[in-house]
Amino acid sequence: MDTEGSLLSHIVYSQQEHAAFGGVVPELASRAHMRTILSTIRTALSDARCSLCEIDGIAVTAGPGLVGSLLVGISVAKGMAIASRKKLIGVHHLEGHIFSTLLEHKGFTAPFLTLLVSGGHSEIVLVRNLGDYQVLGRTRDDAAGEAFDKAAKMLGLLPSSGSIHGGRVISEVAKDGDSEAIPLPRGLIKEDTFDFSFSGLKTALRNHIRDLPRSTLTEQLPDIAASFEMAIVDALVAKTIKAMESLRMHSVTVVGGVAANSTLRTKLQMEVARRGGSLTHPSPIFCTDNAAMIAAVGRFHLMNGRESSYDLDADPRMKL
Repeated sequence: MDTEGSLLSHIVYSQQEHAAFGGVVPELASRAHMRTILSTIRTALSDARCSLCEIDGIAVTAGPGLVGSLLVGISVAKGMAIASRKKLIGVHHLEGHIFSTLLEHKGFTAPFLTLLVSGGHSEIVLVRNLGDYQVLGRTRDDAAGEAFDKAAKMLGLLPSSGSIHGGRVISEVAKDGDSEAIPLPRGLIKEDTFDFSFSGLKTALRNHIRDLPRSTLTEQLPDIAASFEMAIVDALVAKTIKAMESLRMHSVTVVGGVAANSTLRTKLQMEVARRGGSLTHPSPIFCTDNAAMIAAVGRFHLMNGRESSYDLDADPRMKL
């Protein structure tokens, strides 16, 4: 990323080899990071047509996340920073997702409201200014992404689909289903809170399919997937709109891996527009974890005179 904020290179190393296990295996992920990180960095520099000496700083995710993978990234970033005498910037992973919208929408400015749904995180964040955040609500148990993954496993879609993304698989199956076919709960939807809860939804799904014969489950699969997907979308949209109305916000973003879900984007867009607001979101390629969004945060902090010391450590439970 150059000084103007333009993306010069974007390299993503896929973790699809974890598909056989139905999800990311932490130890394998750490080893994959060690095996591929240097070649990925070399490719990124080559694509950007620049050398290490030409950059101003090195940004790296400090947390939250899998501690082994975080440590690999931080160790390499420290080594590069020390060897090249560059500034080191530790970045909060969720702040990266907030900045992901800015990669393609350069004129987008704070304040705005963000629905952040990524992996183990489901949060509603008020962005007063870049770098100034207030978490208004978060999940009390399973996050939306976790609920999708667990549902896909219950339905036999992982690992048989060859994917590690339960939400993506369920969304694909749901295209041929009726989202109103199966009555499923919307956790905390009537309570006066911006928090989420998806554990009850997961339990309701398990109870529904527990005694179904295999042939019936196969027949009902599209309807079950569509109903489950809509239950999550309804909860996410309802809480976001509640926060939007409560704070009288007009600018809303949705970011993170689940933000790639077209049903969520479509419904949230409609509800935000009905209230005179506007919804902005990154392209699907920038919804999932990527280094570009971390670079964007690093550039922001670097331009504001902030950097990390060389005793930067991984924090797998870092709070925003």
